[in-house]
Amino acid sequence: MKTTSVIASTQEIRSQRLVLILPGLLLGMLLASLDQTIVGTAMPRVIADLHGLQHYAWVFTAYMLTSTVTVPLYGKLSDIYGRRTFFLFGMLVFLLGSALSGMAQSMTQLILFRAIQGIGGGALFPIAIAIIGDLFPPAERGKWQGLFAAVFGFSAIIGPSLGGWITDHWGWRWVFYVNMPIGVLALLTTGLTMPKLASGRHHRIDYLGAALLVAGVTPMLLAFSWAGTEYPWGSVQIIGLFTVSVLFIISFILVELRTVEPILDLRLFRNRIFTPTLLAAFLIAIGMFGTILYLPLFVQAVLGRTATNSGAVLTPMMLGFVFSSILGGQILSRTGRYKILGIATVAVAVVGMFLLSQMDVQTSSSTVVRNMIVLGLGIGTTMSLFTIVVQNAFPLERLGEVTSALTFFRSVGGTVGAAILGTVMANRFQHELAARIPPEVRAVVPAQDLAVLQNPQILMSSEAIQKMQQQAAALGPQGQQLLQQLLASIQHSLAVAIDHVFLAGMIILLLALLFTFLIPEIPLRRRGGRTLAV
Repeated sequence: MKTTSVIASTQEIRSQRLVLILPGLLLGMLLASLDQTIVGTAMPRVIADLHGLQHYAWVFTAYMLTSTVTVPLYGKLSDIYGRRTFFLFGMLVFLLGSALSGMAQSMTQLILFRAIQGIGGGALFPIAIAIIGDLFPPAERGKWQGLFAAVFGFSAIIGPSLGGWITDHWGWRWVFYVNMPIGVLALLTTGLTMPKLASGRHHRIDYLGAALLVAGVTPMLLAFSWAGTEYPWGSVQIIGLFTVSVLFIISFILVELRTVEPILDLRLFRNRIFTPTLLAAFLIAIGMFGTILYLPLFVQAVLGRTATNSGAVLTPMMLGFVFSSILGGQILSRTGRYKILGIATVAVAVVGMFLLSQMDVQTSSSTVVRNMIVLGLGIGTTMSLFTIVVQNAFPLERLGEVTSALTFFRSVGGTVGAAILGTVMANRFQHELAARIPPEVRAVVPAQDLAVLQNPQILMSSEAIQKMQQQAAALGPQGQQLLQQLLASIQHSLAVAIDHVFLAGMIILLLALLFTFLIPEIPLRRRGGRTLAV
């Protein structure tokens, strides 16, 4: 490490400089979070242009895999060599992947380029949050990290609509190209103003641990992504992936226990604050992502409400999320007390999930909006609060490591939640539908046509409904009556199935609430600031 770097304490960084650093970090986080919501609305056009419908899910899976598995690596390396180096590296790789994705000529190329984009995206969230931890003591981080968490909610609100508008007016390739000017601005502001934030000590890199971590997590994420959709849970493919994952993870644990500087130090779990906080955040991620997946399906398929895209349906929840993130951060900074705030907000999320589980086909739009806002108010504060709790329990030298560990488990929680809650929904829907289809319908509709109804997405497809109406017209006067009975059966079955998803989500959030009670409270440090190499 060179000793010619200019050393300055955190307090010596001028406020004018912070004004430039923080927008750069916000832009970087906005790029990563917006990308996840903006791409979805462009995918129908992408498939029409590049074909390859069978590879549709891989466009998202490739990004998810690479962005998740690289998070712990970035956290540890940024502690060693400096935040600026790896934040700028992540930004450059993300922009390279964006440019290549916009130029893709086939689905295979797009999937590969999205994987490259994910390698860069994995650096943006954890390092940006860690930089806030470097710049401000724990007692002051709440108001800033609450603002950063609000970026996630904001992107979920504007992303789908923006993606649709860009696709309609400029073409789907601009969904990726639009990252370039924002990214260049973020690169300039952070590259010129951000301190290096390096430890200044000599370190050894745990290459073997990093390789084993990637080898263990990748098949696990693939198994959870494919289970219940691409392959049955008990299939050879899913069991094989889980088996490979377990073997590599066991190897990873054995190596890390003997390594002087592990890439993910398992001794972190001995900390009485780290473990319950991590488990609470993991469980909340399961509940949150499950809700994000199935609320639009409930509103559009069960209640028959129209929406330009599924993201618009989630706007009330995300508005509550944004408001809660900002307000919770301010309260945390002013009071310095996190346990009561954590318990209260997770309890609100439990209430919100319970209210969602009570909805049915007769539920009004205003009731749905109320329930979503309650859930958003509960979940929003936890995003920044748990991060600050974990950061406060460790010295600044380990800030990147513990921040990335929390981000990593949240990402895994989202994948696990989507798989588990998706299985709950599918199994309950099939059971309810089998019991609710009227005998009159079974008598006239072939079994193979009834099998198609196992996919509840049919209620959101105008083409599918039109085809069913044509088939009903061929049955004569009773056809329309039978069709209405059939659609009512599907709607009621889907309502019950999604209610079970929300009920499962409520139980998961109750477990998160239990772990929140177990988090010890220690005073938030009001002074912070290791030396910053600029």
